[in-house]
Amino acid sequence: MKFLKKIDNTQRFLIVIIVIYCILVQSRNSAFLSLATLFTMFRSAAGTIILSMGVLMVMISGGIDVSFPAIAIFGGYTSLRICMACGIQSMFLTFAISIAIGIVLGVGNAVLINILKLEPFIITLSTASVYFGLMTILVGTKNVGATDLPAQFKTLSKMKLITTTNQYGGEIGLSVFIIPVAICVVLTWFILRKTLIGKGIFAMGCNNEAARRAGFNVNLLRIFIFGYAGFLAGVMGVIYIAGTNSVNPVSLVGTEMSVIACVVIGGASPTGGYGTIFGTLLGVILYYLFSQTLVYLGLSASWQSFFMGIVLLISLITTSWQRRVQNRKNFIYTE
Repeated sequence: MKFLKKIDNTQRFLIVIIVIYCILVQSRNSAFLSLATLFTMFRSAAGTIILSMGVLMVMISGGIDVSFPAIAIFGGYTSLRICMACGIQSMFLTFAISIAIGIVLGVGNAVLINILKLEPFIITLSTASVYFGLMTILVGTKNVGATDLPAQFKTLSKMKLITTTNQYGGEIGLSVFIIPVAICVVLTWFILRKTLIGKGIFAMGCNNEAARRAGFNVNLLRIFIFGYAGFLAGVMGVIYIAGTNSVNPVSLVGTEMSVIACVVIGGASPTGGYGTIFGTLLGVILYYLFSQTLVYLGLSASWQSFFMGIVLLISLITTSWQRRVQNRKNFIYTE
């Protein structure tokens, strides 16, 4: 009951939309509400969930990061090529290489923001091109097919946490991707809700100068935030390659807006100071429901943008209205 009381109006709206939409799709296709659909959708959404946790933290702090797809593919693709060149078959080392690259590039964003005193969106818009160009120069953009992938990527792609059979006798299973996803989600929740760092992140989003006067080192906090977002991007880079069982180094370019939309739809304030993990997860769920099930309703994929735009607009209106109501309760006037 305590959890239900914490759900805001935006999240209630998303839950209602998800439930109604699932009922509608189920009425058109009885096979929709099945373990096979659930497992397939989770596998597709795993990387987006991980990235959305980093975007959420950056957005709560009052910034917007658009460089994370470039960081993810830089880390994942570079670790892949290093493993291929050196014959590395350790999944631990693969993740370590990708994560290390992600953290370095994420911290690079924060350092530039601290030095230049520019908006994170401007800096990361620039570094996204720089990072991708640097990867192109140093590593290349050669496609790697399933037959050429190192053994650890193939193993990770096939591993299932639990397996069962569908109505046709085929085997279906829950991807082991749920383990890194769960770790990233729980870790993000712990940082934001149970640590002093989390309090500082929310304080930065509400008022940067007030956070500084309250004793928070804003520059160090920003380094942590973007370093953490880079860490998550590094994890996602490996998950992405294993999930697709191949890699096209340019395939993640341009996906940043979809992830940001999921976070904003979940109720995170674009101006900072507010955002929830539960709302973000609802945003991701809705995005993948629209992207993978519109065909059941006889609609083309082009309708996805229309529906997502409508939901995004309503979420923004609801979030803005909630903030105004809260400000009035706190005797804060806003235009």
